[in-house]
Amino acid sequence: MAKILDIPKFSDERGDLFVVENLIPFEIKRFYFIKSKNNKPRGHHRHKKTIQALICLSGTCEIYVNNNIDKNIYKLDRSKLLILNPEDWHYMFNFTSDSVLGVFASEFYCAKDYIDEEY
Repeated sequence: MAKILDIPKFSDERGDLFVVENLIPFEIKRFYFIKSKNNKPRGHHRHKKTIQALICLSGTCEIYVNNNIDKNIYKLDRSKLLILNPEDWHYMFNFTSDSVLGVFASEFYCAKDYIDEEY
């Protein structure tokens, strides 16, 4: 099942520093980011092999996750990291107008890795 992690934050008079170090449980092979248009949901899939780590670099968004046992909704911002396992069918929604969702992936893109049908 998906797991939400707190990202350590270090603050001083200059601002906040968020550090994602030793939190991602896989070797990163791909990074991409999503800027939603018109607050349209994205995703609607799971994977055969790929593990992902999601962070909202700016603004907020929500992630619906169904692993065929549990269904949950996670709210992401820059202080939270969501780990999605391959079996976690998911979609992203409720993007704020300033949201930018960053995604680290354990595998390079492969169309055959995607499963579109929800459980």
